[in-house]
Amino acid sequence: MIHEAHEDHEGGRTQPEQPYRALVIGFGNLDRADDGIAYYVINALRKRLGQKMLTEDHSGLEELGEELDSIFLGQLTPELMEVLKDYQQVIFVDAHAYENVDNLYCVPVIPDRASTTFTHHLTPALLLAFTKSLYHREPGGYLVSIRGYDFDFHRQLSADTEACVEAAVEHIVQLMKARGFALHPFP
Repeated sequence: MIHEAHEDHEGGRTQPEQPYRALVIGFGNLDRADDGIAYYVINALRKRLGQKMLTEDHSGLEELGEELDSIFLGQLTPELMEVLKDYQQVIFVDAHAYENVDNLYCVPVIPDRASTTFTHHLTPALLLAFTKSLYHREPGGYLVSIRGYDFDFHRQLSADTEACVEAAVEHIVQLMKARGFALHPFP
């Protein structure tokens, strides 16, 4: 990616613009069957990008710094605001249990629509709203949510949920390509 320096008002050179960076955040509970689907999506994305796969005890937070980063967490936490401020795009990946919603549900996340009342449940919109409020940074947000059918205490995905992994990865890839990412080693 090219980073051009710009002239200031006196004709001098300024610092190059920050590179456009994106972060894909998968979150869920691996011990609750389909609730852990984001872990599989993140690793399928990493495999497609030719990146090192995450292990269950490694979130990926230690490896940030690329044009496109990806992590998996048990849940969204306020500490993520410090990370999000360095990205222009954040894609959240999670499971949903809504019967009247498509198996692969993808929508923009709008921080202005989030209530800024802090609760024990931090949503993607609330996390982006707090990032905007505290750091005056507003990364674009997007949610890729996969329908879960089984949330019992075990680690096996249901067949219907597992069948959505590649479609979710493809959706993320197309979203990033639409934003100008030259993702390699894509076919």
